[in-house]
Amino acid sequence: MPEAEREPDATQRAVERAMRRALQLALNGPRGVNPQVGAVILSPAGEVLAEGWHRGAGTPHAEIDALTNLAATHGAEAARGATAVVTLEPCNHTGRTGPCAVALLEAGVGRVVYAVHDPGALSGGGGARLRSAGVDVEAGVLGDEGRALLDSWLTVQRLGRPHVTVKWAQSLDGRAAASDGTSQWITGPAARADVHVRRAAADAIVVGTGTLLADDPALTARRPDGSLYEHQPRPVVVGTRAVPQDAAVRRHPVPFMQDEGDDLADLLDRLRELGAQRVFVEGGPTLASSFVRAGLVDELLIYLAPTLLGGDRLATGDLGVPTIAAQRRLTVTDLACLGDDLLVVAAPEALSKEED
Repeated sequence: MPEAEREPDATQRAVERAMRRALQLALNGPRGVNPQVGAVILSPAGEVLAEGWHRGAGTPHAEIDALTNLAATHGAEAARGATAVVTLEPCNHTGRTGPCAVALLEAGVGRVVYAVHDPGALSGGGGARLRSAGVDVEAGVLGDEGRALLDSWLTVQRLGRPHVTVKWAQSLDGRAAASDGTSQWITGPAARADVHVRRAAADAIVVGTGTLLADDPALTARRPDGSLYEHQPRPVVVGTRAVPQDAAVRRHPVPFMQDEGDDLADLLDRLRELGAQRVFVEGGPTLASSFVRAGLVDELLIYLAPTLLGGDRLATGDLGVPTIAAQRRLTVTDLACLGDDLLVVAAPEALSKEED
């Protein structure tokens, strides 16, 4: 095959390698208010000239970081005609830093490749701006991988608040505790280990004061051997009752915050401002029901134990369902056997249809 016909394939392979590297670089940055973004600058021949990533709010974006590194090692002129490979569409607005689309234009970059569109009303549109200025722009390269990397951040952009998972454990007859209030443990070790894995993936873990006072949970994410996972969710206690001085939550590696719970939407807004993208609501029944009733739940994790408790300690309280016509239908998205227990993962039916 003639060299001219092989070149596009070789160039595309170089771009895909660079995008995979950019996705790795993005993980160096913190997950928070701003997205994790990585960038690689390639020469016209496909050689890596410089790399960069975003180190958090107020710091240079990945493209600027890469351009700065390029200037330091090869001189600023090396950007002319180069290809910038970025995990997220270059931003098009001025915040704490200037528009990355403009910086790439001023540097003389000839081609820009990105994995995921920026959905922001203010920050999006960088690709169109570059294209209108004559830059060759390609979107969607390794898009699935890019969306997987930015899943939590993209969800926050779509919802305007953190993603909320509500979890509870219950007996087959729908009880969350025995008549005397004891609830440890309804489920077995495999189910409890699964909960801790999911805690470690969250940015905040929310519990009501009733559960805090009854169970004294540590609210940490722990491995089966008791050691802590590297990432720990911020503990949030909802309710007006005082947290005891000897409560386990006071020994959490991340200082807890307390909220009266009279405005859950406002609480989520404040958690978002603190960088939370995923919120894990552990209960108890009153708090879980409040989130459901307010329409602030995106995912439900229901751990079903093959046991019967009877009594009036139901797993949920008032859900705002006065009549059968107002029932809150769910779509089951996953089922998993965890030892003797069953995990049901579900989403509000309206939300799952909206996503389809």
